[in-house]
Amino acid sequence: MKIIIGEYDPDTRQVSARFEQGAIVHTRTVNACHDATGGYDATATEARVADVGRGVAQKIAVGAILPTPDETADPA
Repeated sequence: MKIIIGEYDPDTRQVSARFEQGAIVHTRTVNACHDATGGYDATATEARVADVGRGVAQKIAVGAILPTPDETADPA
């Protein structure tokens, strides 16, 4: 699975994440991690997004997340 993490949004304290597996692309926001001083922790957030990605992969495997219609449309 390919995972792309977007920019940190300090207002929502989240990052956007894009999960790509085969023909399926799933996007969602993920709560960011912060250090003891309240600052954004990119390393911990990357680990959290990877954890979310494992869940997304399992949902794809069982058919709970499917390609959107535009991903399966015939380009002809």
